[in-house]
Amino acid sequence: MPLPKNNLLFGFEPRLTDEQRVYVNSIFDNMMTFVNAPSGSGKTTLAVACARILNKPLVYIFAPVEEKKMGFRPGNQMEKEKEYLQPLKDALLEIGEIPDRVIYSEDNIENIKNGNVWVYPKSHIFARGTNIKDSVVILAESQNLTKGEMKKILTRIHDTCTVIVEGHTGQCDLDDPRKSGFSPYIEHYRNEDYVGICELTKNFRGRISRHADLLTW
Repeated sequence: MPLPKNNLLFGFEPRLTDEQRVYVNSIFDNMMTFVNAPSGSGKTTLAVACARILNKPLVYIFAPVEEKKMGFRPGNQMEKEKEYLQPLKDALLEIGEIPDRVIYSEDNIENIKNGNVWVYPKSHIFARGTNIKDSVVILAESQNLTKGEMKKILTRIHDTCTVIVEGHTGQCDLDDPRKSGFSPYIEHYRNEDYVGICELTKNFRGRISRHADLLTW
């Protein structure tokens, strides 16, 4: 079923473009949705909004492009990963959630006890050995995941999950963009009947951001 009727999606529903509406409906209609979209297109905010309505724990998996340095950074896992969580926090604020209240951390014990925590961020580095069930899973900035890293994540997800794989083929931060698994996995899943493939083309941040995105090399 698509977005439930009369659900305003935290105020976004009346303002959705046709492309965004296809994206949102795909999240509700399919077990897995791929979205290829530039920065500023709303892909993360809409994914988090849909996750809240689906009312399952949200597992937010991101790709630290400085993976080799992660182990040498001071602090625990959450402290090392903090800088990669800003898009998630911005999306939570957009839907009226307080990030420090709903994101799991060792310092958030009181909110965990009270049942306020529903967001569980982790990098793919810590995905090996995990078993992800009954959750909404967002793979953020997937263009920065290699084919091997995407396989490591996707092979740990059960069919009880709703999966959103978001990225942009035009903005890869890997040293060798040919190693990215985002585009190959889009094609790998394209003909599966439980998968939706979407594109968002409009950058809502404005002329500076839109024009910067046009430069290719």
